[in-house]
Amino acid sequence: MFSNLIVGASEAYLGDSLFVLVVFIILVALVGKFAFGPVSKMMQDRSDKITNDLDNAARSREDAAKLAAQRATELKNSKSEAVEIVNAAKQNGEKQREGMVKLAQEEVQTLKQNAKKDIEQSRLDALNSVRDDVAQLSIEIASKLIKKELSVTDQKSLINSYIEGLEKQNETR
Repeated sequence: MFSNLIVGASEAYLGDSLFVLVVFIILVALVGKFAFGPVSKMMQDRSDKITNDLDNAARSREDAAKLAAQRATELKNSKSEAVEIVNAAKQNGEKQREGMVKLAQEEVQTLKQNAKKDIEQSRLDALNSVRDDVAQLSIEIASKLIKKELSVTDQKSLINSYIEGLEKQNETR
């Protein structure tokens, strides 16, 4: 009986095992149909999202590198532009300085010429004044010496000879 019991138990175990095996296969098929597909899709979506995030990060890094290079180029250009502006300002300043110096030199030259003209005119005025004074004195002296009045032509010749003597004295100095 014990052996029948063992055979019956082994048949029970075999029947239970077959039932469990069939239920397991059905369960695996149901899980494969209803759970595995969505889980696989979810895993694929997650994988795609990670790939896209990595691609976006790479693109962002490339964009950042391009922007950094562009900024460096613009900075270099702005430095060269600043140097050009400073050089242009220096050149303009130098031109203005040269213009001002040239204008000052021209003004000095004009002032010198005007001063020479004024000096020459003053000298001529002084000479004329001296001529008149000398003529008057000469007439008075001559009148007193000769006790007579000189004619106008006599006066002019006397004055001119005296002035020529003065001019010769000035030239020898």
